[in-house]
Amino acid sequence: MTKPTLAVIGGTGAEGSGLAIRWAVAGYPVVIGSRSLEKAESVSAELAATLPPGSASLTGLDNAAAAAAGDIVILSVPYSAQEATIAQVLEGSQGKVFLTVGVPLKPPKVATVWQPAGGSAAAEAQAQLGDDVRVVAAFQNISATHLLDLEWEPDCDVLITGDDKEAKAVAIELAEAAGFFALNAGPLANATVIEGLTAVLIGINIRNKVKGSGIRITGIQRA
Repeated sequence: MTKPTLAVIGGTGAEGSGLAIRWAVAGYPVVIGSRSLEKAESVSAELAATLPPGSASLTGLDNAAAAAAGDIVILSVPYSAQEATIAQVLEGSQGKVFLTVGVPLKPPKVATVWQPAGGSAAAEAQAQLGDDVRVVAAFQNISATHLLDLEWEPDCDVLITGDDKEAKAVAIELAEAAGFFALNAGPLANATVIEGLTAVLIGINIRNKVKGSGIRITGIQRA
């Protein structure tokens, strides 16, 4: 069965490229998107060269073309770039599942929870994209530190929020394909809490002099 093509917008960054690698290894064709076509092509070529035999294709396009080429769109850009980037992929995202990884942080106090005017980055993405796009939020609490290391076995969970049941099922499948245990964490309104946990984790990292603290839910039976 052919797997859907994933458009990872912001895939040249640490989190996006780490997820792209893991999905390509799991058999998902991946198109990395960037504002610069040249950067998308160069980074995707570098990442593709690291893939083990049998992996799916990993290529690069500019953001608009990448979104149009993907069956599922994943947005992995800093919150400060979210609105402008969504404007670039708005047309190509219509009718699709749109997974946002973004977290609203307000420098310099990035270890303090801050809510944007729309309540959460995910809610603002949904409002900007419109009702024909099914937005889900996931991977907010996953550190990019270990993602590129395929020998690393994730010991933290992915909490997924969204208002569409099928879209959340897609996100859970993608999280599991990347090696994570994933949980349906309720409607998109709950994204504000999960996004806020990232600031809490940043503070924990700083105080404990680590880079990759995460969230793990107890009391759930695991396969």
